[in-house]
Amino acid sequence: MTVSKPTKDAMLLCDNIITEIGTGKKSLIGIFEHINFTGEPPWRHYRMSVYVKFTSAQGKYSFQIELVDLDNDQIIGKASTPELNAPNKLDSYELAFNLENVVFQHHGKYEFRVYAGSDMFANKTFNVIKR
Repeated sequence: MTVSKPTKDAMLLCDNIITEIGTGKKSLIGIFEHINFTGEPPWRHYRMSVYVKFTSAQGKYSFQIELVDLDNDQIIGKASTPELNAPNKLDSYELAFNLENVVFQHHGKYEFRVYAGSDMFANKTFNVIKR
């Protein structure tokens, strides 16, 4: 049962997220704000990760992320996490989403949208740029 809606503290895009066994500490490798490609589309990004830190969550949540092409509002990637039990809404929690083999058909604006159940609580827009 979900009691409250999470509040995003941070959301970062990167090439990879490594979670240390034992401590659970996360290392974000290759943080970026935009993606640059050369040549002609379509372009394939073989691996990308999204880190989300949030608070104000209390209850059990299923989290999903969607990657949306904003030119046509089409979902081009999805990922999910195992169910999370958040007993204390004053605590901070972290999510790590991994997407593989994402294909970008054109340059332009794209957006990651993070959902707790059916409620979007975080988003991050970025550009795909042809160099």
